[in-house]
Amino acid sequence: MFVITTAGHVDHGKSTLIQAMSGIHPDRLKEEKARGMTIELGFAWVTLPSGREISIVDVPGHERFVRNMLMGVGGVDLALLIVAAGEGVMPQTREHLAILDLLNVERGIAVITKADLVDDDWLELVSTDAEELLEGTTLEGSPLVAVSAETGKGIPELLLAIDEQLDRLNAHADLGRPRLPVDRAFTMSGFGAVVTGTLNGGRLRTGQEVELLPGGRRARIRGLQSHQTTLDEALPGTRVAVNLSGIEHHEIERGDLLTLPGWLKPSNAFDASLRVIGAAPRPVRHNHRLLLFAGSSEAAVTVRLLQGDEIAPGESGWVQLRTTGTLPMLRGDRFILRDTQDTMAGGVVLAPGAARHRRNDPAVIAELETLASGSGESAALQTLRSVEPATVAELGRQTNMSESEAGDLLKQLVESKDAVDIGTDDAPLFYSATGWAAVRSAAENALSGYHSSFPLRVGMPREELRNRLKLKAGPFLRVVNTLSQEGVLIHDGALLWLPSHTVNLSSEQQARVEAYLASLAADPYSPPTGSPLDPELLAGLESQGKVVRAGEVVFLGSAFSDMQKRVAEHAGTGGQININEVRELFGSSRKYVLAFLEELDRRGVTIRRGDDRILRGR
Repeated sequence: MFVITTAGHVDHGKSTLIQAMSGIHPDRLKEEKARGMTIELGFAWVTLPSGREISIVDVPGHERFVRNMLMGVGGVDLALLIVAAGEGVMPQTREHLAILDLLNVERGIAVITKADLVDDDWLELVSTDAEELLEGTTLEGSPLVAVSAETGKGIPELLLAIDEQLDRLNAHADLGRPRLPVDRAFTMSGFGAVVTGTLNGGRLRTGQEVELLPGGRRARIRGLQSHQTTLDEALPGTRVAVNLSGIEHHEIERGDLLTLPGWLKPSNAFDASLRVIGAAPRPVRHNHRLLLFAGSSEAAVTVRLLQGDEIAPGESGWVQLRTTGTLPMLRGDRFILRDTQDTMAGGVVLAPGAARHRRNDPAVIAELETLASGSGESAALQTLRSVEPATVAELGRQTNMSESEAGDLLKQLVESKDAVDIGTDDAPLFYSATGWAAVRSAAENALSGYHSSFPLRVGMPREELRNRLKLKAGPFLRVVNTLSQEGVLIHDGALLWLPSHTVNLSSEQQARVEAYLASLAADPYSPPTGSPLDPELLAGLESQGKVVRAGEVVFLGSAFSDMQKRVAEHAGTGGQININEVRELFGSSRKYVLAFLEELDRRGVTIRRGDDRILRGR
């Protein structure tokens, strides 16, 4: 399904034209009907000569309601630029066209309305003006149709022209990530909260849990409807009404985004390319405060110029947008910037969740140029560098691509050695080549520094390296395994060390160690307390597994393993043992038994229940 919109100056007959096309008058408010002027968004639908049914969004034409207009034109497939024959091109005609151009609406039709009120010569003059107006915009070369809503002249030709234009469009992609910008939220008696919007990015189904961003409120889809028809599933490109359960309509705001939970993180910083319209009354300057419109949302924004001090009318530049609140936007999303009276500029998001950049930095500009270049492989690599390590799904979300597209690009990057796959066959995980080199270097440096500080220890605890690399547990495991396969490090599960590292004791240290181990072995279940070794030498023995520290008690490593094994055997199938039983088992005092059992608790071998211990997994 496709969605089309009207655009144009006030009182040029947009709503009347829709009624003539569809039989539905889009004005809904009493005030609109009384004044004969569209104030809010209106909606209708029509079946074209081909048999396809399309949605129509009618927007207000008055300059005071441009904000409402902006909430209706996001995500449309085709625009009808309306020009009244008697008045010709007017100020809002130009502003609306500038907005459509900034939003990259590439399909349109110039519609000359009220054609029955003028003679042929005048109609030709107005038509020529309209065609010239489209030059240099995304709608240049669009067909022109003259119509009369009163007589019906030209309406069949207009419907046919719409059909022909839509034939040139691809079907809406289903990326599995539905997004519905909410342009209306209301309640219906007996149904509860209802929201409406134009769905893109994926399909919605009844029964699904959904999330409203940026607030994060959750709800469930009770029902779906499009063109007064109940649906089990709504496809991308559809105007849809969503009946929600588990939420009240007053908890939903116009401008919220309805989507599936968990995948889209709102941000307040966006790297972007920006184009200032030629008719802008002033340049956009560094730290210019404006209003941002994207989808159905509106937010105050500060425009940080990343190059130069201003962008003049008709010029483009690189910017970082910082909003007062967070917005759920993706790479490739388009936006409009206005001040209190005028449309100033528009652009496209290159990187959401952007870090603050130095201004006039050639490296930053080069990165943005790559992201804006349109090269899928280059953009994927640049995005990968900002989110690595990343799965195919994560890169797809960040680049607003399907998983199959993202997977193909990652495969190309690996083949060209610009990326590295450190995952498994069924769960690939990717770094850029430079990112992986940085991780490898950071791991080597961390282990080398650790060995220098603690030469008597076998290696660094794995959790310490994970914290230094700032990785989550899952990716860290793949990093360690890959570094081990590459021969960068050795690991035994708990400890990590460089292949070049060995523990070397002096003859004096060796003698002291042997004497101490012998003293522990003499009474293994009640060893002497108070180590004669310096703390670092003792830590070295512990890292080698020769001793186990259990609080203030130090057991011989082999004795501790033997004790753990015998406790498990004694606990039997019930998996339970108490302190007194352990004391009798080893002929040891309560002090040693408590230290031993508490160490088992710390290692997750047992769970304490009063004086009893329960073996995990039993």
